[in-house]
Amino acid sequence: MVPDETLALVLFNVFVIAMLLLDLGIFQRRAHEIGIQEALGWSLFWIVLSLLFNVGLYFWQGKEVALQFLTGYLIEKSLSVDNLFVFLMLFMYFKVPPKYQHKVLFWGILGALAMRGALIAVGVALISRFFWILYVFGVFLVFTGIKMGFQKETVEIHPERNVAVRMLKKLVPVTPGYHGSKFFLKIDGKYTATLLFVVLIVVETTDLLFALDSIPAIFAITTDPFIVYTSNVFAILGLRALYFALAGLMNLFHYLKIGLAIVLTFVGVKMLLAHVFPIPITIALAVIGGVILLSVVASLIWPKKEIDRLSP
Repeated sequence: MVPDETLALVLFNVFVIAMLLLDLGIFQRRAHEIGIQEALGWSLFWIVLSLLFNVGLYFWQGKEVALQFLTGYLIEKSLSVDNLFVFLMLFMYFKVPPKYQHKVLFWGILGALAMRGALIAVGVALISRFFWILYVFGVFLVFTGIKMGFQKETVEIHPERNVAVRMLKKLVPVTPGYHGSKFFLKIDGKYTATLLFVVLIVVETTDLLFALDSIPAIFAITTDPFIVYTSNVFAILGLRALYFALAGLMNLFHYLKIGLAIVLTFVGVKMLLAHVFPIPITIALAVIGGVILLSVVASLIWPKKEIDRLSP
């Protein structure tokens, strides 16, 4: 990473932390249920901010880098929609009150930023030392895409099998039920974790599993750590608002999973063919954007209820 990019990365992280603190300390200081209007407003804010950053990249580093960021952001944003369905299932499973869901997602995003930053650093180091690792990523993405395409719609939640949750219960006692928005309580001079903290742990470990899919996908577009990291961060920052905006509309986009499966398979093939038949970034962006758009349009034209009614 060049010195200018290192300075830009430091400033970028300072800005992100400042925005998150502003969000939690001022706008979300009082625990409340996020309405769809508020959620749509914040979601639009993060999307516009991401696009403005993309414009800044265009004038700073040129068209190619700007297109790489936009393509990577589109991939990460699309994959995050699939994550939202799992988060919805988790909150339903644990019966998390709506007014506390924002806090779980906020701290979950902070943890996701740290974990993804570490994974990206490891990925960049591995690629710079063992370039053939890109082919491993490519095979993994093709396999993941095919598996996603044939995966059942139902999501099974088994928090009792979560390694992190089992370790937590061995280290700290866990109190039943929720105690406001608190993650920990002090009972008889000893700290105990609340059920809300258990939910946070499950959300964090679930996001880590999703990152194992999404981060190799963006390495098919670029290996520039600055672009990989910033596109990931912007996608994650808008994830929380997007959850509250789309939580009640998840079933509308039932074809999106097939679209994401095609995208993952495509970027995996792109990675495998990088030295034989390199696919230009403009074509990659058009294919990825087109597939996602078609999957959304198909979901609206052929609703899930209609499909269920027509099936034998």
